[in-house]
Formats: sequence, structure tokens, C-alpha cells
Amino acid sequence: MTSDSGADTPGHRQTPGGGVAPEARPIEPAAPDEFGLVQAFWGDGKGKTTAAMGMGFRAAGHGYRVHMLQFMKGGADSVDDVRGEYNAIAATAGFSYENTGHYGWHNMADGSREADHESEADAGFERTQELVAAAADADLTTPFALDSDPEAGVHMLILDEILYAADRDLVAPAAVCELIETKPDDLELVLTGSHAEPTYLTDHADLISEISKHKHPIDAGQRARSGTEY
Repeated sequence: MTSDSGADTPGHRQTPGGGVAPEARPIEPAAPDEFGLVQAFWGDGKGKTTAAMGMGFRAAGHGYRVHMLQFMKGGADSVDDVRGEYNAIAATAGFSYENTGHYGWHNMADGSREADHESEADAGFERTQELVAAAADADLTTPFALDSDPEAGVHMLILDEILYAADRDLVAPAAVCELIETKPDDLELVLTGSHAEPTYLTDHADLISEISKHKHPIDAGQRARSGTEY
């Protein structure tokens, strides 16, 4: 028994690391053993995209190939044109992203045209279908090069704000359900967005988490802050 960690005690021997805290290791391409679920994060609280990206970073840390496609993001005049998450993703091996939607929010009077949101949401969903089809053509039980194009296949696909787009009728909820039912078995699919409950996902998603707001500084006039909201 060590004097500090308590390793090698009967209880610790039952843990994966034998009671020794794990250390960071170099990221090498790998393939997950148990991916294939559908996860959805919705609600009026802060943290839906954050939860999805946190899981993406965790998967990328294991060497799995992760891609995030954003349907819409931004629009508030308090948000700078620099996104901390984009910089972090770009610095993380195996994690990539793209924003196919308008840089703004639908129905938020940010000066954008609603027709633009509709056409860009259509383009985003078409891009989603391309990525899912590419994953279906790939062998998701094998590793991918960490710098490979998402068209070569990914193990986890994050569709950020797709539920918000569906809530606004920019994407048909039935089309989201069909996408889920036709995705390859080994593709982990993560959906975020919408303050309204996506009841249409009840029979299609494996995990549905509601992120509820109990208190938010925005209600007291706090504007979006660099490093926490963007």
C-alpha cells in the first residue's frame, strides 16, 4: 500500500486503475467498442452545446474521430467574432467542426432574412445526410486518421442546434426521426437545441436530457461573456 494514494487496498483493486489516478497519454487513432446510441440535449438552461462538446472532447481524447455540425449559432451583439470552442476544437486531434447555418438566431430580429435561415437549414440537413451516408459507407469499428476528412467517416457526429431548427420548422421533426432510424448502427449521434420538449424523439433517442434553467445571470442583465458563453 502506498502512503498517499491508498492503491492496492481491497477496495481500490476493484477500480480500473487500481486506485492510482490516471495520467494523460498521447492521442492515437482508435475505434470505440460501444458507440451507436442517440443522445439529445434540450431545455431552457445553459449547457446543451457545452455538454455535447464536452463529450466530443472526451471521445477525441480516446482517439475516436468526432465531427460537429452547427445549424445556427451566434447573433447577439455582445458576442465577438471569435469562438473559444472553435479554437479549442482546431487544437484537438480528431475533432473537427463546421457551421452550415446563418451566423445568427432565427426569429431574433438580428437583421437576417428568414428565407436565409430556411435555405441554410436545408443545406445543413443535406450536409448532415451526406455525413451520415459517409459513415454508413465506412467501417466504424476501425480507427480513422485523426486528421481525416469527415467524409471518410466519423465515430461521433454532433448536430448542434438541430433541435432548435426543428422547433422552428426549419427542419422537419419527421426528417430528424428518419435520420436516426437510418443511421449506421455504430455511429454515435448527438443532438442539441430547442427550449421546447422534442417529444417526437421519445421513441427514437436512447438518452434525452433536459437542461433546465433555475437561475441565469442573463435575466439580471448580464451579457454573454468570453470564455463562458463563447
